[in-house]
Amino acid sequence: MNLNDTPQTGTQSGLVDVAIVGAGPVGLAAAISCKRAGLSYVVLDKGCVVNAIFDYPTYMTFFTTAPELEVGGHPMVTGHDKPDRKDALMYYRLVAQREKLNIRQYSEVTRIHAAPAGFTLEVEGKDGEMAVLEARRVIVATGYYDNPLQLGLPGEDGENVSHYYTEGHPFWRLNVTVIGAGNSAADAALDLWRNGANVTMVVRAPELKSTIKYWVRPDLENRIKEGSIAAQFNSQVAEIHPEHVLVQSQDGSVSELPTDFTFALTGYRPKLDFLDGLNLAEHPDQCLVLSEAHESSVPGLFVAGSAGYAGKTNQVFIENGRIHAEQAVAEIARQLEAREAALV
Repeated sequence: MNLNDTPQTGTQSGLVDVAIVGAGPVGLAAAISCKRAGLSYVVLDKGCVVNAIFDYPTYMTFFTTAPELEVGGHPMVTGHDKPDRKDALMYYRLVAQREKLNIRQYSEVTRIHAAPAGFTLEVEGKDGEMAVLEARRVIVATGYYDNPLQLGLPGEDGENVSHYYTEGHPFWRLNVTVIGAGNSAADAALDLWRNGANVTMVVRAPELKSTIKYWVRPDLENRIKEGSIAAQFNSQVAEIHPEHVLVQSQDGSVSELPTDFTFALTGYRPKLDFLDGLNLAEHPDQCLVLSEAHESSVPGLFVAGSAGYAGKTNQVFIENGRIHAEQAVAEIARQLEAREAALV
């Protein structure tokens, strides 16, 4: 794997100004900003470009409008009010292509170390080959969607359990349990019902989350009210078996719910184990300590988007994460310019 095979010029072999970890919308925004600031860079992602969006439900519609998903000033044109997954995949592919961004897909950063030049990144390619890259600065833009919250339930690792929902067709006439009460669970429950599944939601709280998309919540509430979708509130799944789950209610009683497949859609959290050893400072809610330019407590290492907000992932989206990227690159350009001026 040759990480230095890049169309850029004017850089030392094996050393770039900025290594960007994550090729999602925030990482792409950072790359475009680097390019326009005249900084050498490389984008590394363990999956494909905008891999998280690729893993979204097949027919998902975004909460926001197209302009708020745009990066680099490239307009997103859609035929409807709110973009869907297919619109976003096409848009970000085209942006990366038109900008000729230096992206290395299927290249996982397994460890980042401090080094005299800035940082050393250990990178594993899809063939298992290891490579090393040096960068003066690093921007982490990995998001959180690839790390689902584990419930720690017996049977959670079974073949009939998933933390991701795609589409409802394979579950026609099957009994499906959906754990959760947020947007992911709401979308999945409705789509499963529309595709002929027998759906039961198991919700720990007494009601659905208030953060459910405003056009989805009434639909789901009506389906529950009419009995099309069953819901057990003040309850939690205690065990998952191949043909049923055990549900424990608030009073301690346990019932058996026939289930062919279970979707545990209870949220996701950033996973930054490749930064272990750098001892990043955290707030009590596990959010990283970041400057206004999103620089971490380790000088030169920036965290843009939701990756730095373990306790507040519901407050950071593409809309504001792309701004984080631009602010981080502006600060990096300032730092590197000041360093060059000091050497003169």
